[in-house]
Amino acid sequence: MQETTPLRQHALDWIAANEPRLSAFNARIWAHAEPAWREYRSMRDYVEILRAEGFVVEEGSGDMPTAFMASWGQGEGPVLASFSEYDAVPGNSQQVVPYRAPREGLHPYAAGHTDPHSVLGTASLTAILAAKAAMQAHGVSGTLKLFGEPAEKVCGSKPIHAAKGYFDGLDAAVVWHPWPSNTVTGETHFGAYWSAIISFEAEAPENWVDPRLMPIDASHAIARCPGAVDALCLMYTTTKYTKEAMFPHSGSWTLNEFILGDGGATSDNLTPRFSQIQYSWRSSSLGIQEQIWKVLANNARHVAATTGCGAFVRWVTKTRVGLPNTAMTELTWANLQAVGAPSYSEEALKFGRAIQRELGLEPMADPFIPGVTHLTSPEENEAKLRDGLPPWQKHLSADDYVEYSWHCPTVRLLAARPRLRPPTPGYAYPAWAYNALGGLPAAVDPGMFVAGRTMALTLLDLAAKPGALQAAQAEFRERTGGGVGGTQWVGPLLPKDFEPPIDLRWPEYVSTPRGEEWCIPTPREGTGAGEAL
Repeated sequence: MQETTPLRQHALDWIAANEPRLSAFNARIWAHAEPAWREYRSMRDYVEILRAEGFVVEEGSGDMPTAFMASWGQGEGPVLASFSEYDAVPGNSQQVVPYRAPREGLHPYAAGHTDPHSVLGTASLTAILAAKAAMQAHGVSGTLKLFGEPAEKVCGSKPIHAAKGYFDGLDAAVVWHPWPSNTVTGETHFGAYWSAIISFEAEAPENWVDPRLMPIDASHAIARCPGAVDALCLMYTTTKYTKEAMFPHSGSWTLNEFILGDGGATSDNLTPRFSQIQYSWRSSSLGIQEQIWKVLANNARHVAATTGCGAFVRWVTKTRVGLPNTAMTELTWANLQAVGAPSYSEEALKFGRAIQRELGLEPMADPFIPGVTHLTSPEENEAKLRDGLPPWQKHLSADDYVEYSWHCPTVRLLAARPRLRPPTPGYAYPAWAYNALGGLPAAVDPGMFVAGRTMALTLLDLAAKPGALQAAQAEFRERTGGGVGGTQWVGPLLPKDFEPPIDLRWPEYVSTPRGEEWCIPTPREGTGAGEAL
C-alpha cells in the first residue's frame, strides 16, 4: 500500500476542491458531442482551461486543427505525459433521460458519446492539473504534458503525433480508459488498427465507348462507363468474397467498412465519377495487418480496371501494438488500491432503475454490474483476457494509446463507468441506455475521479518516488532492446510528413440557412427515411 505524503495529499486535496468545476467541464464536453476530426468546441474548452492553469499550449499540433499539446514544467526533472480524448460517435445521439431521446433539433443519428470520451479526457485533465498543483507547491522538478488526441474512434491522432516527433523525449506516460471494472492492464495489451479510404474515380468516362459507333449524337443513349458506384459495389462484394481467405480464423482479427457519400445524387443519367469506401481492420500483429491490406489493395486494382476507374488510397491511420511495462502496472495498481473503487449515490441508482422500468424490466436494488464497485487485480484481469486466447496471441482488440508505449514506459489504467446489470444471461440493453448513463454526472463522476486520483498519484510517484521511474525505464529498455531505436523497437508506421486526413468527408455539424444541423439534414419527424416498406 502506498504511503500518504504531503505531496500526494496535496494532489488529492486539489481534486476534492475542484470536483464541481471539473464535473461541469465534463458535462460541457459531453454536450458538444463532436465527432472525429471535427472537435472544434471541445478542443477550445481544453485549451482555455489549460492556459488558465499556467500551461503553454500548442493548438493544432501535428497539423491537426483539433489536436493540442499542453506543457508545464519547472526544473530539470522527468517529462511525464497523459492524453485527453473528446470525440463522439455518429449515430449515438442521446439526452440524459432514462428513455430513448436523441438531441432535439438535429437528425436522430447525430453524434453522441459512448465510452464516453468526455469522461476519459476530463479524468486525464484532472490528473495533470492535480499533479501540477502538487509539484508546484512542493518544489518537485519535472515537466507535465497533456496531449489533446482527436479522432480516437478511427485511432487517428496518436500515430500522427508519434510520427511527427511529439512523443520524442517523453520519460513515461500514464493513460486510462473507462471500463466495466477497476484494474490495470498487464501483459496483454491492445493490438493494431489500420484504416484506409479507397477512392474510385472515373477520370475519362468518355473513353469507354467509341462515339463513332453511334449513327447519331446520342450522348445520353450511348453505353455508359460503369463508373465509380459500380467500382464501389464490386469492391464491397469482392472483399466480402475474399474476406474468408484473408487470414485463418485465429488471432481475433476484424475488418469493417463504411461508405462515404459522393455528392452526386442529382446526376443519375451520367457516369458516377467518384466514390469512396473506408476499410478499418484490427488484429493482434502487424503481419496480419499487412496480409489484409495486400488483399484489399489487389481487390481495388481489379475492380477499378473492370469499371473504367482509377483506384487511389488515403491512409487514415496505422497503429502499432501495445508494449507492456510491469513496473508501471505495479505502481499504478498500488495507487488504485490506495484510492479505492467508486461508489454510487442513490441518484445514479435511481436513474438505472428508471431505465430498467422503461424497458419493462423489474427494477433492481443495485442496477449496476458488480465489477464497477470493486477492484480487480491485474493478475485476475489478465487471466480473464487470456482465457479464450491461444498462447501465441499477445494482443487483443485495438486502441491507439499503444503509440505512446513505444516511446516511453506506459501504463493503462481501467476505471469504472456503470453498466446496467442484465436481468438474465445474454440480455443486451439498447445502446441509448448506455449512452444516457454516460451523460449523468452521478453515474460517471465516481469512476472519473477514481481515475483522476490514481493517475495523479502515479505521475507524482514517477516524478518524486526514488527508483520508480528508473525501474520502469530499465524494463522499457529491456523490452525494446535498448530503448527507442533498439533492436526490438518498432518505429511509427506513418511517415513524418504524413498529411492528416482532415479534408475527407467526415460526419460533422454544419451551418445552413436553416440553422446548425448535423451533416444529414434535420427531418420534420422520424429519421426522414420515409414510409416503411
